[in-house]
Amino acid sequence: MSKNDIMIDGSNIYTESQFHSILAELLNFGPYYGHNLDALWDRLSTDVERPVNIIWTHSDLSKQRLGDYFNKIIQIFERTKQQDIKFSWDDKFDYILK
Repeated sequence: MSKNDIMIDGSNIYTESQFHSILAELLNFGPYYGHNLDALWDRLSTDVERPVNIIWTHSDLSKQRLGDYFNKIIQIFERTKQQDIKFSWDDKFDYILK
């Protein structure tokens, strides 16, 4: 694990709101983060300092609890990852589901 690794423990996430609160704290989104998927995309695609690697443990639990919202979060993670690859940035966003 490096200093660029951000750990999310899925066993502590029961709601969409909890996910946003936890990630906002871990990534220092500040008081004006909108706590929704659009705000998540805005922050991840432009504001988060690279490199960053989100490691989501117990992601299977989060998927059970959040349902389709989990899939939408992962779509944003993947979209952010692909954007960084497309831009050929040396330091990139990445994520791992465990």
